[in-house]
Amino acid sequence: MRRIAQVIFAAALCAAPFGRSAEPNTAGAPAQGAPSAKAVLIPCKGLVDQALLASIERRSELAISEGVDYLIYEIGTYGGMVDAADSIAKYFIQTVGDRAHTVAYVTTEAISAGALISVSCNDIIMRKSTTIGACAPISLGGKLEGVEREKIESFIRAAFQRAAEANGYPELLLKAMVTMQIEVWRVKNLRTSQWEFFEGGKLPTDPNEYDVDGAEQVVPPDEILTLTDAQALEHGVARAVVNDVSGAVDFLEKRDGVVFPGQPKVLKPLWSEVMVSWLNSPAVMGVLIMLALLGVYIEFSTPGLGLPGLVAVICFAVIIGSKYLTGLANWVEILLLLAGIILLLIEFLVLPGFGIAGILGIICVLAGIFGMLLPNAPERLPWPETPQDWSLLTDGVLGLALGIIGFAVLAMIVSRYLPKLRFMSGLILVPSAAGAGPAGARLSMTAPPESAHVEVKVGEVGKVTSKLRPAGKARFGDAVVDVVATAEFLDVGTKVEIVEIHGNRVVVKSVDST
Repeated sequence: MRRIAQVIFAAALCAAPFGRSAEPNTAGAPAQGAPSAKAVLIPCKGLVDQALLASIERRSELAISEGVDYLIYEIGTYGGMVDAADSIAKYFIQTVGDRAHTVAYVTTEAISAGALISVSCNDIIMRKSTTIGACAPISLGGKLEGVEREKIESFIRAAFQRAAEANGYPELLLKAMVTMQIEVWRVKNLRTSQWEFFEGGKLPTDPNEYDVDGAEQVVPPDEILTLTDAQALEHGVARAVVNDVSGAVDFLEKRDGVVFPGQPKVLKPLWSEVMVSWLNSPAVMGVLIMLALLGVYIEFSTPGLGLPGLVAVICFAVIIGSKYLTGLANWVEILLLLAGIILLLIEFLVLPGFGIAGILGIICVLAGIFGMLLPNAPERLPWPETPQDWSLLTDGVLGLALGIIGFAVLAMIVSRYLPKLRFMSGLILVPSAAGAGPAGARLSMTAPPESAHVEVKVGEVGKVTSKLRPAGKARFGDAVVDVVATAEFLDVGTKVEIVEIHGNRVVVKSVDST
């Protein structure tokens, strides 16, 4: 019997390790034979705008077409446009949600619009020392107050509520990220041992169901909620806090019981997508408008077609193209702008005086530019209808105003100093010089070969030989000179007088206007 007992005891000792390995994995690691899953990492950083929306949609659809199960969006942004953020949020919930599992991996901060697109994902995983929240609306055009502020906040609160209901985040905390007046408390449910959130003034009073005396204020009534990574994890906004993307992948593997073969593939935005977003910022758009207007001004003020005209054409092409790619310009607005430019060219170069063609050209140009400041379908009038439209219009007008102011300043500088800059003469195509003005400056003119010396001077009277709009040619004696009229367009045959000569620039005015 003793020998039999020893054999049984030895067998039990040998079987013990195998018995322990078959027990459930309490550490949460995926069991052997766990299904394989495919994930991609999609960086979403910088300004949240229409360009980012288009980029996210393109990369997400590409990943889904390749059979990806998890879309991990790498979030690092201080916010941007509300309408773009709402479109991204709806895309995550309504379009992608049924086809792949979405994860917002916050790498630095998810502020304002960044918070909205983060909570619209199925999960939020935050890197250590990161923040999320502060989604109160602001406007570059001034303060938002009263009904106008509440109208915008009501829309954004509804978007956060939609995300909370779809992905299981605490709704009251998300609303507190938008509106300052929302006071939030948390009270422990004695039956479930879970914390529940209540708005100030609506706290539970039953001591048998809730720990009434242990209620804690989470959000004071005079603060907009912003959470650190630890606070977001504690309050159920974040699912996990990790050190890096490998930690995020490990968490998903353990929680969902899947295995990701290797590190997720990174789908970076195209350089063109980054460029389009940069071009549509108010500051850059202002510079482009300034350069375009300045190029047109120099081109009309100087005979010939040269670098200034080419710069203007390129700037207008970049402006129109960037607006079209971000959905701000449709084909109707582009046609209006082009038609306006053509009408103005016809008025300046073909028709005498300034009449119907010039007026229609100005109207078409203004209508085209105004329409490109707002996203609208071709069949709809480009008029702001929502607070988001007004905010977008304000940003567009700001960029336009910066460009016009910069143009006005540079135009005054150019008109004063450009003729004196010798190196600039090589940038403009002009006829060869055949005479000299004051101080030895070479003037652009032609004269008969028999004229040994030709010179023009201030006060000399001649006739226009090609229409001045405002640049053109005029004859003074035997010489035909390239001239510029002062604030007027003159027809062929008009008597003109030289009023100024700056370097190689001859300024004239009509004799009849004196």
